[in-house]
Amino acid sequence: MDFEKSDNRFYKNDEQGKLIAEVTYVPSGNDKVILDHTFVDPSLRGQGIAEELVNRVVKEMQLENKKIIPLCPYAKTLFERKPDIYASIQA
Repeated sequence: MDFEKSDNRFYKNDEQGKLIAEVTYVPSGNDKVILDHTFVDPSLRGQGIAEELVNRVVKEMQLENKKIIPLCPYAKTLFERKPDIYASIQA
């Protein structure tokens, strides 16, 4: 799925402009961000979209040389479940 990027978020709207997927993060100092929110519309759940959203933030932070503090319950669980993928980016 292709996501739009705006200030500190990646998101997707449907054809009518309704928000159907979103991840948000906030800066924490110069070298970290707090991943604080992940949302996927119920009609899209179970398709791996939330993980795609988190991975967009991971990719962005790798480019910016920043670490992620996963406070969002989904992201926190994902980082714990897949330490081989996320340990190097987690603050």
